[in-house]
Amino acid sequence: RSPATAAKPAMSAPVRTTVALLFAAWFIDYVDRIALAVILPTIGDEFNLDRGQQGLLVSVFFLSYAACQIPGGMLADRFGAKRVTCWALLAWSLFTALTGLAWSFTALLLVRFAFGAAEGVFPSASMKAVVERTSVAERMGAQGLIMSSNSLASVAAPLAVPPLAAVVGWRWAFVLAAGLGVLVYVAVRLRLPPPGERAKNATPAASGVPPREVLRIGVLWRFSLMLFGYAALMWGLSTWIPSYLNSERGLSLTSAGVLVAVPSLAAALGTLLGGRLSDRFEGHHRKVIVPAMSVAAPALCLMALSPSLAGSIACGTIAVFAASLCYMPIFAVPLRSLAPELVGVGSAVIVFGGQVAGMVVPPVLGALADAVSFEVAFAVLALGPAIAAVLAL
Repeated sequence: RSPATAAKPAMSAPVRTTVALLFAAWFIDYVDRIALAVILPTIGDEFNLDRGQQGLLVSVFFLSYAACQIPGGMLADRFGAKRVTCWALLAWSLFTALTGLAWSFTALLLVRFAFGAAEGVFPSASMKAVVERTSVAERMGAQGLIMSSNSLASVAAPLAVPPLAAVVGWRWAFVLAAGLGVLVYVAVRLRLPPPGERAKNATPAASGVPPREVLRIGVLWRFSLMLFGYAALMWGLSTWIPSYLNSERGLSLTSAGVLVAVPSLAAALGTLLGGRLSDRFEGHHRKVIVPAMSVAAPALCLMALSPSLAGSIACGTIAVFAASLCYMPIFAVPLRSLAPELVGVGSAVIVFGGQVAGMVVPPVLGALADAVSFEVAFAVLALGPAIAAVLAL
């Protein structure tokens, strides 16, 4: 049997520890950022914000988050993945707590901008940490396990944050979330294993390559645009589905959180399966991205057109699952090919595209929902899967 189909050995203890710690870091990362989206109606009522302004609260995070991707990759390559990960955890936990102290819309914008910058240096550091501690054969599977935390956080945040905010207030909910971030920082600081031998010994072909040369690799920017298409769908839905279910379908935020858990669980499963498929197909991304996005685009249109709540949730779940299959294949070629000392800036280029989508899509959809309808806004999201599929070809 070929290496792609042969049974793989179990992960070593250092790899399992790495996966567990980075899973926890990504989980709290996503809970902290999603917490704002799931209680946007409450914040909007307190500060008298329209949907365009609410979308701006989400997009200002992505403005700084996107801007810090490539600098964050350079920092990880220069100072080390563990150190930058710890810096990021402490900084974004601080700004999560400060979100609960904001006294005006302007203050919220400034805090969320700083929060985005703090989280922006984390993704490339995390991916670099995985590359330094895994073999090529197990890398995408390990990364898929870690990134499934994003979708599971998308389940946990809508279920936990609205009830917590109802009990202690939305401000204290952010302070408590910040405390979890500090606990994860301590765990990563004390328990993250050291890099493996491959990362300690730079490969001759990559040694001394300046970051600007990595930035000139055109294929990395095409993968970045693929992630833009994926993230347009994911962030468009995760930002506005709670508000849509609340304002258009008459559900409470708590009930909306329960329904949002369905596509979020599908996303977690899709991310895990996508990582396994990526390893099985030895990084041939087209074999996953083209068919999966060909399902996601029409499913989004059907979701927008469905007259029933059940039909809308079912079609949205199919779209999210199909798109989530593509997340790890988008990263497969660079993470399997780049030397460890170049993974920070290389992965940052790709992540940058996804964060541009997070910056642009929420306010655009919010404006469309105000001007026309949520149904039209969700149908427009079908452009994201189409972009990803075309670029994969």
